[in-house]
Amino acid sequence: MSVAHRTYARALFEAAQERDHLEKVRDDFRDFIEMVDQVPELDALLRNPQIQPRAKGAAVEAILGGVDQLVRNFLLVVIEKNRAGQLREIHREFERLVAQLERRLSVELTTAYELSDAEARRIVEQIERASGRTVEAARHVDPDLIGGIVLQAGSMRVDASVRGRLERLRRELTTSR
Repeated sequence: MSVAHRTYARALFEAAQERDHLEKVRDDFRDFIEMVDQVPELDALLRNPQIQPRAKGAAVEAILGGVDQLVRNFLLVVIEKNRAGQLREIHREFERLVAQLERRLSVELTTAYELSDAEARRIVEQIERASGRTVEAARHVDPDLIGGIVLQAGSMRVDASVRGRLERLRRELTTSR
């Protein structure tokens, strides 16, 4: 993620906190991103470099409705600065900042087979104890892992899968002489 994404996300986050509007700003920003995801024409408009920022801003302003004024101004500034195509990245960083404030950790658990709810709960509880944060886990199955687990939390990745161990062993064998 570029510095610009972090800068825009942090600016919105801090402004929302200062005005004690964090929850409303979060909801409105998420709703706008969902709208962009659901309306391909809006996404294409925002990403099209041939359309002037003023025209993009006018189109977005027409659909904002009862959006918090801070979100409205933020979106218009992002559009004016030709960063409209990066709104999803800015939103992901904004959500990361909110999660950090709320001491939430989002992780992806990938296993070779479907975990039972009890197994998943045990793993999540271990992560919560180790991190001191509330964990929200998305579960995925990848039979190619053979066994074990891959844990992804932001940019941190822990590969404790059989496939990962075999790959590390292969690298060690081919580089050791």
